[in-house]
Amino acid sequence: MKDGSGSVVPGKRSHDLSGIFSRGRFPRILLIVLFLILIGPMTLSVCSTARAAAFRIMDQSASATGQSAAFVAQADDASAIYYNPAGMTQIPRLQISLGTMLAGGSTSFRSPQGATTSGNFGGSIASPPPSNFYVTANLKDLGLETLGDTTVGLALLSPFGIKYQYPEDAPFATATFGTTLEIIDIKPTLAYRLNEHLSFGLGADIYTFFNFWGEGQGETHIISSGAPGLPPAGSRMEINGKDTALGFNVSLLYTPFRNPAGKPLANIGLIYRSQATLQLDGQFLSEGTVLADTSTTLVLPQVITGGMALWPIRDNSHEWKVEFDTDYTGWKSFRNLDVHLSTGATIPYPQDWQSTFTIMIGTEYKWLQPAMLVNWEVAARGGYWFSQSPMPDKFYNPTFPADADNHALSIGLGLLCKAGGKLLGVIPCGKSDNDHFWARSMALDLAFKALLYEDRTVTGATNPIAIPGVLDGTYETTFYIGAINLLVNF
Repeated sequence: MKDGSGSVVPGKRSHDLSGIFSRGRFPRILLIVLFLILIGPMTLSVCSTARAAAFRIMDQSASATGQSAAFVAQADDASAIYYNPAGMTQIPRLQISLGTMLAGGSTSFRSPQGATTSGNFGGSIASPPPSNFYVTANLKDLGLETLGDTTVGLALLSPFGIKYQYPEDAPFATATFGTTLEIIDIKPTLAYRLNEHLSFGLGADIYTFFNFWGEGQGETHIISSGAPGLPPAGSRMEINGKDTALGFNVSLLYTPFRNPAGKPLANIGLIYRSQATLQLDGQFLSEGTVLADTSTTLVLPQVITGGMALWPIRDNSHEWKVEFDTDYTGWKSFRNLDVHLSTGATIPYPQDWQSTFTIMIGTEYKWLQPAMLVNWEVAARGGYWFSQSPMPDKFYNPTFPADADNHALSIGLGLLCKAGGKLLGVIPCGKSDNDHFWARSMALDLAFKALLYEDRTVTGATNPIAIPGVLDGTYETTFYIGAINLLVNF
């Protein structure tokens, strides 16, 4: 709720919108974004080679997760730093948000010979859980008017990551039985509101690893097949590495129509996130003994996301939003994870992934003055997405859990507590506008998402150091995600 104002391997009721597009005011930018939104579903039907978000984590706040991440055009809380930084200009004064995501579920495997195993996040819930921290400050509202209508923000989150494990006796353990890749993204961000219709955002993405967060490096674990050049068969091997890399993002938010109170009736959002390259330097170990130093190149993909949000209802007591987004992830740059050893040898790990689309539909209905909850606002959310898998059968990796096309269903709840109310019946939510020493309002956002992966039968998978054929079989995956964010408006 808002303010009430791969592996390292190796006012009144809002205006009627029905006449908006018949007034000769259909801007060119609207045509461009509509094309982006529409081209995604068409690509799903015609590109059989383009296969889910892989190790990209698209759930970065409970408000967005409740709408299956259809949030690029709404982007009206502090998580706009991730979803669309240009949207930060919609947030008054100072806002802080802190959240986490609890991910559970498993993958079941059956080989053609009948061997079975199952994998999960290293337990019933991924630990440490992907978490997020956001802070935005509208400089004009805070008295720094010389900088114009500018908003600054800072975020700390995990937009890419994996922690997935199988038993060491899994049928395909000579290819891999566990991968950990807990990347942290530090996001200093700036947004500028040009006028009431158009805002722009610009931010940096500093991708790195923290020693106090998870393993502090990327790791892949393998049981040796005893192939030439490898330790004796059955030995437990590890390849690890870490690095820091820089990327950037640019975004815009276009609001062609507002109601008499100045709130958007239609928003168009667009964000481009650049590619970034991590040179993961680490070690190759067998049973804990270092055999060689290693270097592996991990290319994080460029991402383009566009969407449109419409508010058929927006008055003093109710708001209803519907949003349609399309996300393109350029996994085609993820060509290989070749491991270069200090001995001069190279272990080839081709990936040959394909770029993917994710189609997202989300909705939010708000009660601004519920009779049963004085000094509160309540929001109900829901959403659906369809996401493709980028991974071909030939270079299949079972420790990348998003290994098949998937469908997501989500629900969410937002509770905004204003001055005079109490959060959880105990914590005062806010005081008057004249008191600058306490929050103006507090909010709690909750969401639940079910990720239902289509069954996938892999044939012809190859791995340079594994026993041939061990990756072939049928994989069945289901994940569940719970998200929570606490948001404070100052």
